[in-house]
Amino acid sequence: MPTTPTPEALPAAHAAALAHLRAADERMGALIARVGACRLAVHDPARVGAQQHFEGLVSAIVSQQLSSKAADTILGRVRALGLDEGGALRPERLLALPETTLRGAGLSGAKTRYVRDLCDHVRRGALPLDRLHDLDDEAVIEALCAVKGVGRWTAEMVLMFRLGRPDVLPVDDLGIQKGVQKLFRLRSLPEAARMVKLTRPFRPFRSVACWYLWRLNEER
Repeated sequence: MPTTPTPEALPAAHAAALAHLRAADERMGALIARVGACRLAVHDPARVGAQQHFEGLVSAIVSQQLSSKAADTILGRVRALGLDEGGALRPERLLALPETTLRGAGLSGAKTRYVRDLCDHVRRGALPLDRLHDLDDEAVIEALCAVKGVGRWTAEMVLMFRLGRPDVLPVDDLGIQKGVQKLFRLRSLPEAARMVKLTRPFRPFRSVACWYLWRLNEER
């Protein structure tokens, strides 16, 4: 299983990123000072295996456009249907179920098709979940987006939160768009090209910068 440092260890894990971001932009430096230590989880990507990636993608599909509470309820039902004797969620078990059974667990018709397509990719070996950590960022995105219902944003969340990639900028994320707008005092939400240009000084630590931009968007 992936390991997450204790809260006391996280600031040390992000020390180089914070030093770079403070030096890159005084506005980001002020934001870091105001928010405090970065709590972005740090994982050893080599210890996140294919099973964890599969379950994470099922969760991502189930959770689309749902509240956390509703998503957790439906995911629990789906997991109960597909667990093996060892307690692992298996694509073969989900594929063997009638679509009506998955719909009965709370999945929409579209999400039922997405989950089944994911399971089919994994069963056929068409999605290299066991080798994701060996691929570069764009190759990971390309591999994941081959699955129905998995778009670039979901793939970028996998990069950030499961593979621990340090320089991810999800330009389609509304929270990041609003964070960039606030940080740079823009009149309107920035387009992707402008976000890339404005955050270029934050490279190669844009994942940590995004964690602070999400916090900025949450401020009132």
